[in-house]
Amino acid sequence: MGDGLPPEPNQRADLELKGLAKAFNGVHAVDRLSLKVGCGDVVGVLGPNGAGKSTTMRMIAGVIAPDAGDALIAGHSIVSDRRRAQAALGYLPEGAPLYLDMTPPEFLRFVGRSRAMKRKPLADAIERVTADARIGPVMGKRLSDLSKGYRRRVGLAAALVGDPPVLLLDEPTDGLDPNQKRAVRALISRMAATKAILITTHTLEEVPAMCTRVVVINDGRIVADDTPAGLADQSPDGGLERVFSDLTAPMELAAQ
Repeated sequence: MGDGLPPEPNQRADLELKGLAKAFNGVHAVDRLSLKVGCGDVVGVLGPNGAGKSTTMRMIAGVIAPDAGDALIAGHSIVSDRRRAQAALGYLPEGAPLYLDMTPPEFLRFVGRSRAMKRKPLADAIERVTADARIGPVMGKRLSDLSKGYRRRVGLAAALVGDPPVLLLDEPTDGLDPNQKRAVRALISRMAATKAILITTHTLEEVPAMCTRVVVINDGRIVADDTPAGLADQSPDGGLERVFSDLTAPMELAAQ
């Protein structure tokens, strides 16, 4: 996510959704959704297929405009001050779209330049995110030649280039092997102290390892907002799976 604006000093690490709404062909995909994510929060968004998770993420990122409501990213409105809002945001979208004719360094330099980063800070940032995302072994290859897992990790590196205070990660471990998933979870935990992080996932067992809070969305509305332990305690057997099933019935658990 880049907009040609330099980062502001001491940007606030917070995200606030205020009555976000979006409909397609008269059907509400997101229905007046409000949520706050503060510095130190890693909020996992769960929901069945069609619940509105990815639509919500795309509205926050400014990819699509909401029909109503707003999202404040580090205090900046995505509706009325979109460029500054996006400058404070690192976004890993669903599928991690990339320019496949580029190598990872070329792509990361493109992302950094779009953020108006100077040469030395950008070079330092690329070195940092290359280590964080563990993409060193493929830096000389074209993105078209990389596996799904490595492409996903390059997308994650791109989201981190500008060291933004707010991160929006749509299925960050999708396509990764178990070791890579553990590394990404550890990275998210390490970054959480200074950032506000919103994650979508369909892998329930990852939630306690990554998230400080869980928000369950169904039919475009929040139906639960609690800690992983608090949500699990709502079930007689103490399992997230049972609670999720009850909250989203009759829909089937799936990734959006």
